[in-house]
Amino acid sequence: MTLVTTGELVSAAAAEGRGVAAFNVITLEHAEAIAAGAEQAAAPAILQVSQNAVRFHGGRLGPIAAAAAAVARASYAPLALHLDHVVSPALLHAAHDEGFSSVMFDASKLSYDENVKATAEAVRWGHRQGIWVEAELGEVGGKDGGAPLDAHAPGARTDPAEAAAYVAGTGVDALAVAVGSAHAMTERTAALDHELIGRLRDAVPVPLVLHGSSGVPDGELRAALSAGMVKINVGTALNRAFTGEVRAFLDANPGVVDPRKYLVPAREAMAGTVAEFLGLLG
Repeated sequence: MTLVTTGELVSAAAAEGRGVAAFNVITLEHAEAIAAGAEQAAAPAILQVSQNAVRFHGGRLGPIAAAAAAVARASYAPLALHLDHVVSPALLHAAHDEGFSSVMFDASKLSYDENVKATAEAVRWGHRQGIWVEAELGEVGGKDGGAPLDAHAPGARTDPAEAAAYVAGTGVDALAVAVGSAHAMTERTAALDHELIGRLRDAVPVPLVLHGSSGVPDGELRAALSAGMVKINVGTALNRAFTGEVRAFLDANPGVVDPRKYLVPAREAMAGTVAEFLGLLG
């Protein structure tokens, strides 16, 4: 199937009042599992490669991008490619040539004024290339191995009035907001601020994105969708499924050295996780 664009998938989900999931790709097995899970669920999905994943692959975007794109094109599920948490202008500018239809440009560590300036520049460049651009306002903790940010810490929640000004000042196509989730959570215990999600939905004219969704329980995710969330990012849940299967297999079969023996159940576990999230989102 021909790759679809992230903008198409997010716009359709927003119009239909449902969510669309974006799953992190680290290895070829991740990409294959996302495609398999999307086919199981008969649902669209977004394969996203983060700047951290590119760093893991020696700083080379091309190989993992080509692998993800090849898997997506071979699938009969509607799949898109997204480049996530990009802080490097060089990596941003590589997105178009590698087949990505969207980028999340992450200037969230900058001051507000510098964030607006840098993001607006990224949006101008992206739109000239036909690339859909997401950005983040507020701080979703747990990135780069850092501790999850306390949900009540300064900057941990996105202010609706500031969000409206930010979208107007940058021209972004979607906004990732801080409403109580955190990256890299291994337990699904996050409690979201649904009243704030609704206020943000009313304040900005673009779809809202929830980062750190692996740590959000099913009921909280359903409520977040009802309140106005659209793009739901999932990463750690896949890694938890993958690593759990590898660990269990090797514990039971310590003499095995062929990685295919444990990568098959690990990939299947990730595919099951993908299908579960996609079923939950509508």
